[in-house]
Amino acid sequence: MALLENHYKDLCDIEFTVEKGKLWILQTRVGKRTAEAAFRIALALVDEGRIDMDEALRRVTGDQLAQLMFPQFDLSSSVKEIARGIPASPGAAVGEVVFDSKKAFDLAKDGHKVILVRRETSPDDLVGMVAAEGILTSRGGKTSHAAVVARGMGKTAVCGTEAISVDESGGFFTVGSQSVYAGEIISIDGATGAVYLGRIPVIASPVTSYLEGLLSSSSDEASPVVKAVDRLLSYADSCRHLEVRTNADTPEDAIRARILGAEGVGLCRTEHMFLGPRRSYVERLVLAENDEIQRAVIAEMEPLQRADFVGIMMAMSGLPVTVRLLDPPLHEFLPPLAELSAHMATLEAIGEEVPAREAAIFAAVKRMHEANPMLGLRGVRLGILIPELYKMQVRALVYAYLEVKKLGHDPKPEVMIPLVATQRELLHLRETLEAEIKRAFKGTGVDVEFPIGTMIETPRAAITASRLGIYADFFSFGTNDLTQLTWAFSRDDVESTFLPLYLDLELLPFNPFESLDQDGVGLLVKTAADQARKLRLDFKLGVCGEHGGDGRSIQFFNEVGLDYVSCSPFRVPVARLEAGRAMVLKSASFVDSL
Repeated sequence: MALLENHYKDLCDIEFTVEKGKLWILQTRVGKRTAEAAFRIALALVDEGRIDMDEALRRVTGDQLAQLMFPQFDLSSSVKEIARGIPASPGAAVGEVVFDSKKAFDLAKDGHKVILVRRETSPDDLVGMVAAEGILTSRGGKTSHAAVVARGMGKTAVCGTEAISVDESGGFFTVGSQSVYAGEIISIDGATGAVYLGRIPVIASPVTSYLEGLLSSSSDEASPVVKAVDRLLSYADSCRHLEVRTNADTPEDAIRARILGAEGVGLCRTEHMFLGPRRSYVERLVLAENDEIQRAVIAEMEPLQRADFVGIMMAMSGLPVTVRLLDPPLHEFLPPLAELSAHMATLEAIGEEVPAREAAIFAAVKRMHEANPMLGLRGVRLGILIPELYKMQVRALVYAYLEVKKLGHDPKPEVMIPLVATQRELLHLRETLEAEIKRAFKGTGVDVEFPIGTMIETPRAAITASRLGIYADFFSFGTNDLTQLTWAFSRDDVESTFLPLYLDLELLPFNPFESLDQDGVGLLVKTAADQARKLRLDFKLGVCGEHGGDGRSIQFFNEVGLDYVSCSPFRVPVARLEAGRAMVLKSASFVDSL
């Protein structure tokens, strides 16, 4: 056994038999291991002098680190699994079933632990999602609204649980012949997708305590796995070329991400700042009957936006904060046309007079209704249609910059224009924004130029990057939308319909929303990156889609020569590890090719 382990320089799984008193070694293979064992064995072999740190780093993965970061269920006792969905955001959550977001918020405020159960979530559910221990949906997949928001907040989520039928108005869901009612306790496992009836004990993660600065790796309380993670993550940081930023929309997310090692904010989604209670501002903005009303609403939004920017830039003092201007798919902010139509029809049927305000809203929603809202009035198009909106945002950013600077911090804001497809769009908006920034600084004694870049999230933008690059200070690849538009897939729909069958039939080797499609979407990224670097060798290039936290995708981004990846706060340590692995894997590939 020692001979085999010395030869393979790894833990070995050895099969043997004893026949007539004689030992026969039958076969051996590299042994399988848990995530904790992977980290501990890699370092043990380093300490024994059998492998070096590069090889140790190659033998662990970001997925294994993610497993160690989340609490887990103690399944040693008998449990009752009632359904299994798509594991959308890791972790173990236990709580009372609740079907209404406001109810979830109220119960959580009173000290209850709740699991929010919905067919699918929408921006309206944000307040309940924040309050809940975990989220369970019967529709959607790993890149659905529920999954993306849950991962960003570090919440457990199980999505696309098709075995359950949710009756939100009735306050129960069914699995086969069994019904589970509001108030009953369930447990959901975001790592496996399992849904259990009843309460299951949860084991907290010491690795997360270490990563959050609550536990020192040198303390007596630090377990061997914590010490192993510390050594390998520190080594990865010393190896990597890629910076790791975070996607953060609140000061709290920015603080958490910085503690976890983020080197700035790569994506601040300003539309997320107007969800929940603030949603009415965007609704009133797009439904405004004239420019005067529109300007009044924008004036109300400005101090809120300014306060948001102050908090985030203070949390990231000395580090870049890339602010994406409003990119709201309007269907997420407007009342649903179907509901309004039904309501109006009901009023008409019973002969009741329609209030003037309701009639005006109904007329406006009909006017603004889009068949494909994700391909409609959003991003740069909204900024051109309502120029005062983007002007307000950069003005708020200037005033926030001045305030943060006055408080002794070092703000480094960057402005990102979303969904650009043409050079003229970018030039038009850049000139507008630069003039507004200059106006806002006038009389302050400060004259700073904020970097202005764009998101590459349309195929046309990628293949004409050399033109866009003339008027952009940086590019950030929005690989979520770029994947949707390249594949003609709606990520909110395909994961719960035909994509599982495609994967089963091996028509696709993997889910392109989880790991980058390097042959298609990756080619667009490489094309744009090459064009940008021909314009300027120091052209700043990053990624802010969900792929920024995926190991296989990070290896590709490193190979293409991007400067940074940006991911959800809780994926920051994973991205740091994978960025280091990308360099040692690249080095190993080079050696093998000699």
